[in-house]
Amino acid sequence: MKKKTTMTVTDIRYLAEGICSMTLRYPEGEAPEEVKPGQFAGLYPNDADKLLPRPISICRWDPEKKELRFVFRVAGAGTASLAAQKAGDTVDMLGVLGNGYNTGRLAGKKVLLLGGGIGVPPMLELAAALSKEPGTEVTAVMGYRDSDMFLTEELGKYARLLVATEDGSAGTKGNVLDAVREHGVKAQAVCACGPMPMLRAVKRYAMEEEIPAYLSLEERMACGVGACLGCVTKTAKVDGHSHVRNARICTEGPVFGAEEVEIG
Repeated sequence: MKKKTTMTVTDIRYLAEGICSMTLRYPEGEAPEEVKPGQFAGLYPNDADKLLPRPISICRWDPEKKELRFVFRVAGAGTASLAAQKAGDTVDMLGVLGNGYNTGRLAGKKVLLLGGGIGVPPMLELAAALSKEPGTEVTAVMGYRDSDMFLTEELGKYARLLVATEDGSAGTKGNVLDAVREHGVKAQAVCACGPMPMLRAVKRYAMEEEIPAYLSLEERMACGVGACLGCVTKTAKVDGHSHVRNARICTEGPVFGAEEVEIG
């Protein structure tokens, strides 16, 4: 839904160094009927020099309060402008956008969630949604640089939680797949979001295990609305409309079946 809405900031705080959590509330009568895990929105910095929205994945959706929570890394002037807001301020938002995870096809299975770095936040909404599906067992393995972690307590409410850190200061030393192997985790499906090297490794892991994998390629998004073509990814099949093996991550994705995309 490419609709621009003026949202109200209800909570904003830092969770770790450079990691900001922002909660936005919809105006009365303007909230969507449904928000799917893995979807995102474009947040506009309150700076006239920054014209394009920053595409940021949805961390949590509260249908009762009509609030969306975003957790993002402050990486440049645009995200710094967003992080400088305070409760009561307003932020223009485009969305909700993109295609998220299909929780229906994961219901009743042993599901492995893998998140790396700023790919951790969307895994929280997915874990919460899957926890409501009868017979579904969820293991979440989250990867961080060091022990300055975020969202672990909340993730632990909805899934068996394991962590990996690059420096070994918490959990398994290494990456998320190192932790999976160390703990002997077995699953019937895997969902992942994180940097491209991680997603390539997850695709190979899923092929070895002969289980389906669903990957969020949001790392590559730029404008988030399909205009800049900066997020094109190669696909396994030719698109029936464009007749090329390409897809825009922000419109056809960001979530794809691993077999649908050629990421190496």
